[in-house]
This record gives sequence, C-alpha cells and structure tokens, in this order.
Amino acid sequence: MYRYGGGMAHHIVAPAEHYYLLPDNVSLETAALIEPLAVAWHAVKLSPFKVNDSVLVLGAGPIGIGVIQVLKLQGAKRIMVVELMDSRKKLAEHYGADNIFDPRKLDIPEEVFKVTEKKGVDVVFDTAGVEIALNGVIPACRVHGTIVNIAVWESSPNVKVNDLTYKEVNYMGAALYDEVSFKEVIRALDNGQLRPEKMVTAKIKLGEAVDKGFRELIDHRDLHCKILIDAQTS
Repeated sequence: MYRYGGGMAHHIVAPAEHYYLLPDNVSLETAALIEPLAVAWHAVKLSPFKVNDSVLVLGAGPIGIGVIQVLKLQGAKRIMVVELMDSRKKLAEHYGADNIFDPRKLDIPEEVFKVTEKKGVDVVFDTAGVEIALNGVIPACRVHGTIVNIAVWESSPNVKVNDLTYKEVNYMGAALYDEVSFKEVIRALDNGQLRPEKMVTAKIKLGEAVDKGFRELIDHRDLHCKILIDAQTS
C-alpha cells in the first residue's frame, strides 16, 4: 500500500514510475529544485517564445528565477524583470536579467519601450499573480504579443480586457509541468546548462520547518528564494 507522506516525511512509499534516477553529478540539493525549474521550463516551452525575443518576467520568486534561467539558456534577446524585493533583484541579475524594474519607482511600459525601440515585449511571463501588476504590463506587450500566466491567484483578478483586445494580445495559462519538461530539466542540470544552486537561500532541519521555514518565509520573505529542508535530520 502506498503511503503518500509528502515532503514533510522521513520516508515515503510511492509507485516506481514516480521516481527518476539522478545523474551522478546532480546533488540532492540541486535535485530539490527540479520541480520549480520544470514549471518554468514547461511554461517557456508552451509559450510562443523564440530565440531573440524580448521578454518581461513579473516576479523574481522561485518560478520567476527559473523562467529567467530557462529564457537565458534558450536564447532570449533581452530579459526584463519586474520585482520589488532587493534580494530577488540581485538574484535575477545573477541569473541573467538585462533590466530590472521596480514598479514603485518606474513606469513599466515606458521603461520597456525605451529598451525595445517602442515595440514592446514579445512575451510576458506572469509569476506574481498581482492584479495591478498584470494590468500595468499589458501596455508593455507588443501588438500580437503574448502574456503567459503561471501564477496561482488567491482571488480572481479584474483584467483590463479591452487593453488586451485593442492590441490583440494573447493571454494563456501554463499549469505545473509535464513529464517531458521534468526529464529535460534533469538533462540540463546534468550537462551544466542550468546551475540553480543560488536559489537556495537557507538550509534547515526537518524539526525547524515551522519556525525557520514557514514562519521565516512569512516574516522575512524578502530575504529568501528557496528554503531547503533536510527531511533526514530532525
């Protein structure tokens, strides 16, 4: 009988087909990042993105940072990021973002037009799920461009549909990942094309999960991308 204990268990029993062999040079710490990277990989693959496109990423959390890495690997011409938190801005820059915009200080469409010769971006990847942010970047998208929603929204947003319509902007969703994307991420880690280790901003024991894990992310979210829990130590 399978006992699905999830990530907060010392041991778990699951069907053999749910497991993937890791290459020798992929550490368990790096392997813990395969899932968010697979979400990012799947979203980019599902989108109309192509080499030399200009892109805008809303949010530089774990998925946003993953999207930046995948876009860099796959030949984006320019990667722009919208982010509030300084620590995540630095991480976005480390992984190849060309421009990082703080929406509290800058008009995002205006900044985008400056660096795209007034064309706008080809693709927007929304990993933030914030209504004001989404509506604020619709004008930054080029005519016939695409906005890809990866975020899971806490509440349904009021989207400025007319803004989408008048520029004939496509709005699409990318949900989780598929097995192909999961395996492709493993291969990319194996050959060194992806190096996500800096996404881990803290390592803690299983017994510390509440105070140094969940509570830390609630109280000090601005300091972290991914907190890694060692399920074998308490």
